Amino acid sequence: MNAAVPALQSLPGAHEKARFWDRIAARYAADPIADLPGYEATLRRVQGLLDARHDVLEIGCGTGSTALRLAPFTRRLLATDISVEMIAIARQRLASQPTPQLSFAVADADAPVSGRGTHDVVMAFNMLHLVGHLDQALMQVWHALRPGGLLISKTACLAEMNPLIPHLAVPLMRAIGKAPAVLCFSQTQLQSAMVRQGLEVVCSERHGTRGKDIRAFVVARKPG
Repeated sequence: MNAAVPALQSLPGAHEKARFWDRIAARYAADPIADLPGYEATLRRVQGLLDARHDVLEIGCGTGSTALRLAPFTRRLLATDISVEMIAIARQRLASQPTPQLSFAVADADAPVSGRGTHDVVMAFNMLHLVGHLDQALMQVWHALRPGGLLISKTACLAEMNPLIPHLAVPLMRAIGKAPAVLCFSQTQLQSAMVRQGLEVVCSERHGTRGKDIRAFVVARKPG
């Protein structure tokens, strides 16, 4: 089961994705972090990779909690999400916690977000399994990065779960509107997709502290 993810593996389109996340935005914002020590470990790791000279892009930022934590370690952080409602909540949080480096915008990770070679770092946390096209999203990351720039990601690798969950439970939950469409791949397959799009994997780690951790923390670099 270590075969590469097929190029441009796809999910339903942008409008369907946006509708789902718009609908659950308020509940998503109120949900507590399931593994807070693991989350904090990831934040510390990312902080060590950021620099006050970095222009950073975050794709799939949700309601902005992580962007608010990391923006002070950057020169500029543009955090984006496909959901208008998620970004509205993020902007409310930013208004109550002013952070000069940070701005939010509505954008789809499967489409160009900024000009080519405009960012030193692209961050993608818990969202690469939710994009419409894995290879296309990674291609957009490659274009956004400057030579030598980093993709910093943390991704649920659903192929590492009991097969009944991604292949039976998730489709049933999708059918009643309780789960989003997801891509099912392993860490090996995810890294193969990164390499396929011209990125060099720098490190891969797991930061979870509660049971089996399927969320792979992978850092990859654009050559040059």
